[in-house]
Amino acid sequence: MFTLLVEVEFNIMKDKFIIAKKKFNSRLIVGTGKYKSMKECAKAVKLSGADIVTVAVRRVNILDKKKPLLMDYINPKKITYLPNTAGCFNSEEALRTLRLAREIGGWKLVKLEVLGDKKNLFPEMIETLKSTEILAKEGFKVMVYCNDDPLMAKRLENVGASAIMPLAAPIGSGLGILNSINIKIIRGQTKLPLIIDAGLGQASDATIAMELGCDGVLVNTAIAKANKPFDMALAFKNAVLAGRQSYLSGRIEKNLMGKPSSPIRGVI
Repeated sequence: MFTLLVEVEFNIMKDKFIIAKKKFNSRLIVGTGKYKSMKECAKAVKLSGADIVTVAVRRVNILDKKKPLLMDYINPKKITYLPNTAGCFNSEEALRTLRLAREIGGWKLVKLEVLGDKKNLFPEMIETLKSTEILAKEGFKVMVYCNDDPLMAKRLENVGASAIMPLAAPIGSGLGILNSINIKIIRGQTKLPLIIDAGLGQASDATIAMELGCDGVLVNTAIAKANKPFDMALAFKNAVLAGRQSYLSGRIEKNLMGKPSSPIRGVI
């Protein structure tokens, strides 16, 4: 039994998360917004086990030394910073933001997010597609927040995206995965990392995402705004591990009729 447990743990450790040829141990990406303080954020990130944190270039302080700096709480030499374009509503804003991020810290692995409206925060896919193509040509490794449209996801892949990040539900809604069929279709047609981004509300949502074949999940509000964010961070860590292990194990086929779980031959 002990040997089996060691073998399972070894296989999990070998199962690396790769984005743009860079390996990560954790498949959970954590946002850095909405926490009560940077100290709380840093502790939640640590408990989550995440190797990547998203940083809203337009909102999180990474420059003004007179104010608390995120870098003083989360070491960018140990945790990969993923600059994103949260708050951008057109291609020009998004491009300017990520070019600035490259100038500030040399970041090329970035998250592109171009929103269509301020109420629902759905992605503006025409602007997103245009921005992805431009950024890819400039040498950026672009992880793209998008809708759950398989056709648009394929177009993003064709113009040079490094990862596809469809929403589960509207940002911050906590509704969980609303269209698992489309997520499965996207999974079946792309070799790029597929990461659920936005709308998860509880740890079980992350498990479902991983069982659908997603390579990872990005979570912010569900942890930051939980009644006990530290406990929720740990719950998401475990949920992602369980979902990934379940997916790799291979689920049983679904049947309309029941089947006995014990042999029917040799019954006393």
